[in-house]
Amino acid sequence: MASDVASVRDFSRTVAERVGTFTDHFLGRGRPYGESRLLWEVGPGGADVRDLRARLGLDSGYVTRVLQSLQSSDLVRVRPSRNDARVRHVSLTRKGRAELAELERLSDDKAMSLLEPLNARQRAELVTAMSTVTRLLQASRVAFAVEDPRSPDARWCIAQYYAELNNRFPSGFDPGRSISAEAHELTPPAGALMIGRLQGRPIGCGALKFHPGKPAELKRMWVAPEVRALGIGRRLLVALERHAKQNGVRRLRLETNSSLTEAIALYRSSGYREVPAFNDEPYAQHWFEKRL
Repeated sequence: MASDVASVRDFSRTVAERVGTFTDHFLGRGRPYGESRLLWEVGPGGADVRDLRARLGLDSGYVTRVLQSLQSSDLVRVRPSRNDARVRHVSLTRKGRAELAELERLSDDKAMSLLEPLNARQRAELVTAMSTVTRLLQASRVAFAVEDPRSPDARWCIAQYYAELNNRFPSGFDPGRSISAEAHELTPPAGALMIGRLQGRPIGCGALKFHPGKPAELKRMWVAPEVRALGIGRRLLVALERHAKQNGVRRLRLETNSSLTEAIALYRSSGYREVPAFNDEPYAQHWFEKRL
């Protein structure tokens, strides 16, 4: 592990030096990297301040200082959102749009300067490695937390889960026929809904239904297609098991459909054993249980 840590630190230093993030004149524009990065995140369409903080993982004070600097340079405007006056919205000025266009051009030049010294094989190797690093770093940034099952993001996740089941099940999926896992059943102490987030946006969910003195139920496991094959589902499952154990659960049960082959493989490789049917879920062909 120590050698892995050293390699990560060396990689971080090399990238920072090569890209030029150490100076206060990133890409020769007379401002530090943080300000330029925020301009990119605001983009032509603008952004809410709270979304900028979530996407970049920055604290409120730092974002405020950077935005004040950009405002003083007449690059952005910060005003109350049209949809909610309590939310601050950032948009680019005409000067800001011109600056963003110049940053895009200079960034292309910088990227080309990384590739030009390499031969074709080395370029392909570098680009492939960068794509892999980007995906794995995204995976490492996913965070899980128990949230309100009535929130807009929670409802969105459940809707995505329903839509996927409807597409994958041969006969479709009707939530009204399935064993319920409604918001009140997933609200502590009755249960819990856990959401995975990447840069503030929801990318997965899973739920628990508690039954005092009996096994708990694992429900509503879903991961967004764009972050699959990164181990997110396994991490979500581990987080749910940990939360269940903290709430006194000793056995966890779930049922699933034969169409969900990836989920079945995940459960089996995570220590779940197939057991006889323990409920009358109409969409289930497999029932699993695990001692925590």
